Amino acid sequence: MSAEFIEVSEAKKLIRENIKSPDPVKVSISAAAGLILAEDIYSLTDVPPFHQSSMDGYALNYEGWKQNSILKIEGLAQAGLAEQNPLQANKTCRIFTGAAVPPGADTVVMQEKVDIQDGKLIIKDSNLIGGQNVRIQGSEAKMGELALEKGFLLNAPAIGFLAGLGIHELMVHPKPTVSIILTGNELQQPGLPLSYGQVYESNSYALNSALRQLGILNVDVFSAEDDLKILTEVLAIAMEQSNLVLLTGGVSVGDYDFVIRAAGANGVEQIFHKIRQKPGKPIYFGKKGDKYIFGLPGNPASVLTCFYEYVYPAIELLSNQEKDLISMNAILETDIKKTAGLTQFLKAFFDGKTVKDLKAQESFRLSSFAKANCLIKLDQDRTEYKAGEEVEIHILPSF
Repeated sequence: MSAEFIEVSEAKKLIRENIKSPDPVKVSISAAAGLILAEDIYSLTDVPPFHQSSMDGYALNYEGWKQNSILKIEGLAQAGLAEQNPLQANKTCRIFTGAAVPPGADTVVMQEKVDIQDGKLIIKDSNLIGGQNVRIQGSEAKMGELALEKGFLLNAPAIGFLAGLGIHELMVHPKPTVSIILTGNELQQPGLPLSYGQVYESNSYALNSALRQLGILNVDVFSAEDDLKILTEVLAIAMEQSNLVLLTGGVSVGDYDFVIRAAGANGVEQIFHKIRQKPGKPIYFGKKGDKYIFGLPGNPASVLTCFYEYVYPAIELLSNQEKDLISMNAILETDIKKTAGLTQFLKAFFDGKTVKDLKAQESFRLSSFAKANCLIKLDQDRTEYKAGEEVEIHILPSF
């Protein structure tokens, strides 16, 4: 347990060392998008399962056409047709996209490249070659072969591919279940009138949106008054329901900052509390078994900065991925001065070449964060940056 200020790099290292992803679960393929595959998947069938037409046109035997030139039209091949008669070499049949190519045929000519005279087919395609416009059985996947490997991120095409193999259930690494606890007597919900001394609550809305970007859609939100007993009880309920709990506010050392004590009362082991950074010096991380607790600052810009820098990689670890925000270097547009001793994260806009720090950097201001697409990371020991030099930036996720 660390009770002193630690470096940004040390905080991220402690998160990596202490978080373990839960055991894989079996889910329907329709619920697997965005998750990590926990098993190798083998094809249950050939894909396509038969020789298949890729065009609307006419099926034929290529060598038979070369010998006969003009083919008699006989029969019809539609998608889903259970049985088809063999096609003789001097005949052709009408066929549609997706239909099984009849036995004896090996080529499909496009309907736009033929003439029909007295029930006979005259082909006008001088470039027609054998096998054209036919998808060969098993050309996409063969029964029993490895389709996708364990550890694959299941995107939309992967889900479609596996469904096409006949797969309907998968073992995956689940996303964490998340609860948010809002602390503070001054908070009022948007849409209700403000009394003097109140502010509209925005952190749960921002965090919910950020969580949706990570594929976490069902989040429990609790409110707790500035009371140690109440917060301890609410935290116990949240820990029972979720394996990741995010608290906002009450994480500093003021008279009404009860997060640290409430966590301790629930048996949570403190991993760290304070980081040498701006914004968000008072940020808490603790664990109890397979439950993980982050105490985030109350100021909205600090909440989001700490979420992206620390909670985001923690969620990826819980999902069996080791991934931080995308980091790169960019040319700074303007001079920047800062005090020594703190790593600083500035809301900024990156245009693909240069990066500009935005106005309104204070921790309570979200107007600049709304326009930001990255954070500039300024080193702890430096006090001055000049326009034209390279700085490290962290790209923010987007919808």
